Amino acid sequence: MDNLKKKFSAIYDDYVDKIYRFIFIKVNSQEIAEDLTSETFLRCWEAFKKNRNGIENLNAFLYRIASNLVIDHYREKGRTQVVSADCLPIVDPTSDPSKKSLFKSDLETVRAGMANLKENYQEVLIWHYLDDLPISEIAKMLNKSEGAVRILLHRALKSLKKELEEG
Repeated sequence: MDNLKKKFSAIYDDYVDKIYRFIFIKVNSQEIAEDLTSETFLRCWEAFKKNRNGIENLNAFLYRIASNLVIDHYREKGRTQVVSADCLPIVDPTSDPSKKSLFKSDLETVRAGMANLKENYQEVLIWHYLDDLPISEIAKMLNKSEGAVRILLHRALKSLKKELEEG
């Protein structure tokens, strides 16, 4: 059991920030995102204990649990999903004040554009550009071909570009 806990602990460390960010963007509340992230890993742990051979596609499995929990959250609350562009948790990697100011300005513009995109466009952009997932992994997560994901990503970028030009 200790070896199983160590393996799961490593999984948790690798995925907790990504899953939290994914949920936070969907619910726009730190408290709710923390609760749903905890529930995601609790459900993953239960499945992990039952399936000692491992989960075939852990990335897809975690994101699917997180997605389902977000859907359940909105069903229970009877609310519609609204994403505030001001709350996207993107870290500023610059330390130079002039670069930092320019980066912050660009970041605000991208946040505003992202908030107006369709949910599936937001997801593929987040997964590919923020979480640095390859097209092949996103395809597995969405149960689509790599070509379909490339088209979806292309459309998402095109929509984001249009949002940025209009904004």
